[in-house]
Amino acid sequence: MIALLAVMLLLAAASAFMFWPLRAGRRARRRSAADAALRIARDAKLGEINDLELDFRLGKLSSEDYAAVNATLRAEAVELMREIDAAPQGGAAPQGGAA
Repeated sequence: MIALLAVMLLLAAASAFMFWPLRAGRRARRRSAADAALRIARDAKLGEINDLELDFRLGKLSSEDYAAVNATLRAEAVELMREIDAAPQGGAAPQGGAA
C-alpha cells in the first residue's frame, strides 16, 4: 500500500514537471498579445498625428483646429507610451481607453 502511494506521488510529481512549461507558455502568449495590442495602438496614434500634420501643411485645417486636435492626439500617444513603459517585462493588458 505504501509502495503504491509512493508510485502515485512520483507519477504526480513527474507529470507536473513535464506539463508546467506548457502552462507558462500560455501566459506568455497572452502577455505578448496584450503588448502587441498596445504597440499597434501607439503606431496608429502616431499615424494619426502624421496625417494631421500633413492636413495642416496642405491647408485643410486652420491653426486653431490643428492646435486643438494636435494636443489631444499627442496626449493620447503619450498615455499609450506610458502604458507600454509601465508594463511588466513581456507586456501587459491595456488599462486605458481605445485608440
